Amino acid sequence: MITLALSKGRIFDETLPLLAAAGIEVLESPESSRKLILPTNQPDVQVVLVRATDVPTYVQYGGADLGVVGRDTLIEHCAEWGQTSLFQPLDLQIARCRMSVAVPVGFDYAGKVKQGARLRVATKYVNIAREFFAEKGVHVDIIKLYGSMELAPLIGMADAIVDLVSTGGTLKANNLVEVEHIMPISSRLVVNQAALKLQQEPIRRLIDTFAEAIAHPAVA
Repeated sequence: MITLALSKGRIFDETLPLLAAAGIEVLESPESSRKLILPTNQPDVQVVLVRATDVPTYVQYGGADLGVVGRDTLIEHCAEWGQTSLFQPLDLQIARCRMSVAVPVGFDYAGKVKQGARLRVATKYVNIAREFFAEKGVHVDIIKLYGSMELAPLIGMADAIVDLVSTGGTLKANNLVEVEHIMPISSRLVVNQAALKLQQEPIRRLIDTFAEAIAHPAVA
């Protein structure tokens, strides 16, 4: 049995065409089913639903053989756990967005940085933010939040946020503006090293099929 860890939402939806290219169809929808383990049309393949932040952990400790996880989550996981047993064979080029610094409209971010001011930055991505500002020589106090990042500058709790941005609509709605792009984000395929050794042929075949589907996407 090959177990693939996915999180609900955009990553799940955008992984489905890649699975389809491998002849794998998930038989139940995570939106209508209460199950955490979903069967597929392949008796030797199943999907487990976990939180996005838990995907690397499930794969690392063998709860799943493979997983699909955002680059942002993967960086944070590796920074916390150090060298892991995760093999990262593919950038799946799905769930694309960017990691950015955003501030309230009218906030003189460039001026504050130039003056060497100490900034308060709210973010879920503590390690990414800390390394980014350290490389720039900017002094920051990191405030870790798990959601509603945009609220922190609005109530004066933070000067800036570091968060994922897709269309920018949420920032605009909350009177925030991007001032720096930190990195592009997309989702990676991660594989447990032990699973790769024990089930090399089926896992390698799946990796190759995904790679082919990425290189030659189907035209709708």
